[in-house]
Amino acid sequence: MNNITQRLENVKKLQAKRWENEDHWDDINDLLVKELDEILLIEPENTAALINIGAVYSDMGENEKAIHYLKTALDLGSEDKNLFINLAIVMVYMEMHQEEYHEYLETAEDKLEDPLTFKAYFDPNSQ
Repeated sequence: MNNITQRLENVKKLQAKRWENEDHWDDINDLLVKELDEILLIEPENTAALINIGAVYSDMGENEKAIHYLKTALDLGSEDKNLFINLAIVMVYMEMHQEEYHEYLETAEDKLEDPLTFKAYFDPNSQ
């Protein structure tokens, strides 16, 4: 297993711990962004890292940054289910037209989830 794969697995574990440690939410988000930025310095076209950093920025409410990273993964040809779901989530938070993000949700239905990526948090009551 290469170093980047191991680092992405650790990122996913740390991301899951945010929910158990909400008092440290901001600190953990900062650690996630720092680690994912470092991975992207080594492998700028690593779509799993791009999808994950997009999810973290979405969770932080930084939707412009989130969509930038997610669209980059899309442009690189990622077929990851979480990419399409995260794009839809960010677009909902950005209050884009339903038709714009519905297409991503439909595309996601036929895709597989990369074990190294995760979904952004979505609160249906926040809208």
